[in-house]
Parts: sequence; structure tokens; C-alpha cells
Amino acid sequence: MDMVSEKTKVTNPAFISYPLSHGILADMKSDVFPTSLSAWSYDSLNLPGGATHLGYVYKGHPTLQTGPYRFPLAPGMYFSVPGAAVVHGAGQGIVASREGYRGFFQLGGPVEEVGRLKYIDGCTDSLLIPPIMLGDPCLNLLFFPPKIHQTQHTHPSMRVGMVVRGRGWCVTPYEETILAPGVVFVIPTDGLHSFHTEDSSMTVIAYHPDSDFGPTHEEHPMINRTIVNGVSASKIAEIRTR
Repeated sequence: MDMVSEKTKVTNPAFISYPLSHGILADMKSDVFPTSLSAWSYDSLNLPGGATHLGYVYKGHPTLQTGPYRFPLAPGMYFSVPGAAVVHGAGQGIVASREGYRGFFQLGGPVEEVGRLKYIDGCTDSLLIPPIMLGDPCLNLLFFPPKIHQTQHTHPSMRVGMVVRGRGWCVTPYEETILAPGVVFVIPTDGLHSFHTEDSSMTVIAYHPDSDFGPTHEEHPMINRTIVNGVSASKIAEIRTR
């Protein structure tokens, strides 16, 4: 199998890896951005209400059920579903559930081979599920070409990720962790780390529980591009919806 066979010892506070096993992998509901990380593996996974679930299909052809509706999924697809839902077996994948947040229902994919946005040190990324408003969670694709050696860095909130193609490794002040398809991981807030590749490229799906990017009531494409006598409606306070 192309997934790790057992959990990494939790001796690394900057990077914690998990096998792609069925059920809850990490309960982070006490985080400032309450999140739980789950996976399904050839069995049905119930997703509770009170959260929005951002998921990725790694293998197989499961179905996503929300209310009376069922949607067929395939490898490389991703989804966002608010409220209670069920992923019905037939494959493997992960779900990051953001507690207390109501996102849109969305289906997308399969993911592309490389990212569309420039990142750091030769890497690229794509915003798969964007924040609906400034501060909301998002789901991303990260692409690492061969022979990448990232600058050591941190993030101001935790990250959840999964390696879906290729191979590499993660370096922290504590240890190095080999990364291969099927490895799921959590990077705690402010965990110092960097990703590296040698002869293989590597593709990672990454969940962010928050964002510093997105529309606001004062700035979004509809209001910005509504023009009154040559002036954007975003600049005319008296006509903006209260």
C-alpha cells in the first residue's frame, strides 16, 4: 500500500502525521478555530451538523449524501458541505470539519497537476475552495516541483494536509518526516517547518481554518464594479445596503 502503516510518534510538536485510517484522526475543537480531522477508508463516514466539512477524495468512487441528495465523487475531487452529511464508503479520503461555520455547498475537481498561483521557493498553489468572506476557512492545492528546498517558516493558524501525489519530506527543529501518498498531517499554530523534494514532485491538499483574504461587505466584485456617474458604488456610502 502507498500509505504509512502506523502513526508517527507524537514527539514532534511542529508536525504530526497520521495514517489514512477510518474515523477521527485529530480532535482540535479546543483550537481558536475549532476543527476536527477525519478520514474515511472503505466505510461510510458520518459528518455531524454544526460544522462545514471540507473534504478531498483520494481513492475510489464514494458518494456524498446531504439530506435526500446523493452526489457521485471520484479521485481528485473535493467538496464543501455545510451541516450533517454522509460519505458512503468505496474509497478513501479526508475531511476537515470547521465547527460553527456555515459555508456553501460546493463540488470540484479533479485537481490540476500544478498550482496557478506563485507561492515560495519555486512552489505553486491553487485556491480550491475560497473563503466566502474575509476570515473564512479555505482549501488549497500545493505543488512542489522536484529539488525544492523550502525556507523554514510558520503559519499563524494550524494547517491540515494530505500528500496525494509524489514524495518528499518535512523538516522541523525536532525531526524529519518522510512524506508519501496517503500521509495525513497537522501542523500546529506557529510550528516551524519546511517541505523538500528530491527527484519527485509532490502535491499536497491543505486546509486553512481561517484567512486574511476574501470579500467584505464594503469590498467585493459586485459593489466595486457598480459605477454611478463614474464612481464605484463601494465609495458611495449613502447608497450601500445597510
